[in-house]
Amino acid sequence: MAKLKIGIIGVGHMGQYHLNIFSNLPEVAIAGIYDTNEERLLDLGNRYGVPAFDNYKKLIKKCDALCIASPTVTHFEIARDTLMGTKHVLLEKPMTTTLEEAKDLVNIAKKKKVIFQVGHVERFNGAVQQLKNIIFNPFYIETKRLGPFQVRSSDVSVVLDLMIHDIDILLNLVEDEVVEISAVGRPVYSKFEDISVAQIRFAGGCFATVMASRASQKKVRNLSVMQKDSFVFLDYSTQDIEIHRQASTAYLLTPEEIRYSQESFVEHLQVHKDNPLKLELLHFINCIYHKEEPIVDNKQDLLTLELSLKIIEQINKKLRK
Repeated sequence: MAKLKIGIIGVGHMGQYHLNIFSNLPEVAIAGIYDTNEERLLDLGNRYGVPAFDNYKKLIKKCDALCIASPTVTHFEIARDTLMGTKHVLLEKPMTTTLEEAKDLVNIAKKKKVIFQVGHVERFNGAVQQLKNIIFNPFYIETKRLGPFQVRSSDVSVVLDLMIHDIDILLNLVEDEVVEISAVGRPVYSKFEDISVAQIRFAGGCFATVMASRASQKKVRNLSVMQKDSFVFLDYSTQDIEIHRQASTAYLLTPEEIRYSQESFVEHLQVHKDNPLKLELLHFINCIYHKEEPIVDNKQDLLTLELSLKIIEQINKKLRK
């Protein structure tokens, strides 16, 4: 089988991770890289021994597939040019900054019959992949994704930068219509929202609180789920899952006070742990070579982006008052 010729457009923070992983996959030949930062481009080209292109359109012509990890504001133009060239695309999230542009890309991919995958790396987290096996009819979900400010991610709202990961997972767990959204947020270090909290209610009764911040000095990545007979806690960073189940409840009556005692037992779920980004890139290759169905289809991508944009719209309305 011939090696898949892959190009990487944008070799900043995230793009370098892609470059490092692709360079170690035997199924792949890196056809070249492109970045607007010439010094970084030439340095990485020399370090990895791959061609460095001064124009991304020239690179597109040399490839079977491209990974696009450029700034969000460039996603639509670059992805459109790549898809129109009948090339497979792995586009880092968020897909675009507008729903209309995202729909346009999805339609082009369908017409050109190419794989168009959006980078929802948390879907390839071993713990996340176990959730569907243990979550049934949840009534409350809470997610927290907090971390310190990074200039490289400040070109969009924290909703599109961080919260979108949890919105994607939330919509996958609760396959129900969203009927109500309430959201607040504010800028701290950038001109966009750097902290945001959204409450989302679903038609079936489940509701969720989703928090994202890039104004925290501590990195937190977790998800909690309440459902009948169990409480599930997931730590994204360690890929660990705890399932808490109630074992017994007792009251102790003494002349001085009434004491309440509640005991539970905790299951620690065994999870196969691997590099989620590596698994995502291998999945992209398998979708091309072996016709695997994408774990996240473009319909789901659009729903996730649509809800994210509605949250931003709500925040902006409140900030304007």
